Amino acid sequence: MIIPKRGALSEVGQGPKTPDMGTTGRESEKGIRMFAVIKTGGKQYKVQSGDMLRVERLAADAGETVQFNEVLMLGGDSPVLGSPLVDDAGVQAEVVDQIKGEKVIHFVKRRRKHSSKRTKGHRQKLTLVKIGDIMASGAGKSGAKTAIGTGSVSAAAVAAIESNAAAKFDAAKPAKKTKAEKKAAAPAAEKPAKAKPAKKAAAAAEGADDLSKISGVGPVIVGKLHGEGITTFAQIAKWTDADVEAIEEKLSFKGRVGREDWIAQAKELAKG
Repeated sequence: MIIPKRGALSEVGQGPKTPDMGTTGRESEKGIRMFAVIKTGGKQYKVQSGDMLRVERLAADAGETVQFNEVLMLGGDSPVLGSPLVDDAGVQAEVVDQIKGEKVIHFVKRRRKHSSKRTKGHRQKLTLVKIGDIMASGAGKSGAKTAIGTGSVSAAAVAAIESNAAAKFDAAKPAKKTKAEKKAAAPAAEKPAKAKPAKKAAAAAEGADDLSKISGVGPVIVGKLHGEGITTFAQIAKWTDADVEAIEEKLSFKGRVGREDWIAQAKELAKG
């Protein structure tokens, strides 16, 4: 419910003063501004002329004038209580926009044996309206469109309303620039040249043997060996215990050379 802010007290202390809002919404001689209590979307709202109100989604497009005919009470100089509705009373409003409410998180957690949880988000579809005339009588002859919820109309009508709202939103968004336009709008400063990747140490040199023929030597190990300048079977075949210990320490092979007998394999492969 939207409650207007209280204005300054009048000189005789008879109530708050508010600006003149027209014949149906202006302040009376006693200083009591006319208001109404309406019902829409299963909720009740106290409204005055000029109020901005968010209600459950109405079947109307932005810019249309709708009329709320379920008036439960009229307030002012002569308050009227409906039973349940005030006869022939109505409140007119202009549809400003079709909007969505704040996101509501629905969290469910099951305890004990059913150890599970679920989180869902929801944004309620709403209509933003601006309250206009509050009519104590003559609402039936006003000819204004009745404010009804989207649950009371066909799916095609709802789809048309949502399509119009989406089109209005898209029209308000700035047009996306193409890649060519972005490139043309970018400053003319020269872009730094991309550094070319260094050649892999595992690249085979001319005259190098295929070390991957040694059992237990894969592409990664071949690259490491090439990085140390070891490219042929003959080099591995000539390794001494000190060489093996040094290469295993440097390349973190951890006993792999002796365990897989690389030297013996290299000697056989070097024979061709």
